[in-house]
Amino acid sequence: MSYLKIALSKGAIYEETLSLFKNAGFDISELRKESRKLRLVNDNEKIEYILTRPFDVPTFVEYGAADLGIVGKDVLMETKKKVFELLDLGYGKCKFVLAALSKEKDDIEENYKHLGQVRVATKFTKVAEDYFTKQGVQAEIIKLHGSVELAPIVGLADEIVDLSSTGKTLADNNLIIVDEIAECSARLIANHVSYKIKSKEINEFLDKVKQVKRSSK
Repeated sequence: MSYLKIALSKGAIYEETLSLFKNAGFDISELRKESRKLRLVNDNEKIEYILTRPFDVPTFVEYGAADLGIVGKDVLMETKKKVFELLDLGYGKCKFVLAALSKEKDDIEENYKHLGQVRVATKFTKVAEDYFTKQGVQAEIIKLHGSVELAPIVGLADEIVDLSSTGKTLADNNLIIVDEIAECSARLIANHVSYKIKSKEINEFLDKVKQVKRSSK
């Protein structure tokens, strides 16, 4: 029996992922330890864990460095990696939104009629581009790496595309949701080749995870 390689990130969904694994009967003691190790091997369960950044999880899975991975749908939408989405795990829920300053929403629509373009700031340029293309709206997309909510406040952009879970950060910065683009949550993904050649190991893992999901309903 070969080892199952699973890519994880110590991001926002890490704790819920560990709880899921524990409830599915997997030994997570090594994953709980404070350590800088990025590769953890459980010889008893024949599982190798690879710890990486959230945006790198789909890359490890796409190229076969990992058989499985757990990552947010938001990351999958932005990276567009060729991976097999096996299961919606149901936690880490948030949504992509288009937001603008509440007092400027009408002005943006009016300006667009005259200028034919809207300026949008975001960390998720591909998601934003896809959204505006589908809307048939010409948009200049500005890439930011953080504090996206600042962009409309300081005049850098008319609107933003960002993730929101509670809406509190938007409200604190006088931003309102103009449109909801997509619902996101944690997903279990697989490498296409691994899903064929390690089907027994992957399906056994998948069955245990599904059992936890069923029992939690």
